[in-house]
Amino acid sequence: MADQFLMYKGRPLVRNGNTIYYGYMDEPVVVILQIMSTTEIQGEEVAEKINLQLFRTDPTIIKMKEKIVKKAERTGLFDALDVGSVWLERELKAAK
Repeated sequence: MADQFLMYKGRPLVRNGNTIYYGYMDEPVVVILQIMSTTEIQGEEVAEKINLQLFRTDPTIIKMKEKIVKKAERTGLFDALDVGSVWLERELKAAK
């Protein structure tokens, strides 16, 4: 099923509006990237400001503050994905 999604460093990227989910939802954490602003470059709309969060997927955690492990803001989608992928790898490695 993951073959149907755009992949980045072996994990799926799923977009819903201005929100991008990075990682597998059945793992302990995923990265949520929210596009806060865009800019136009050569006629194409490109993400500019990105809020990212390392987010716990555990359904037993009810409070939103407890679900957020880390958060940051970056300029550009690549920078945000780069930081998010490092966070994700470290957290998943620590969870094993």
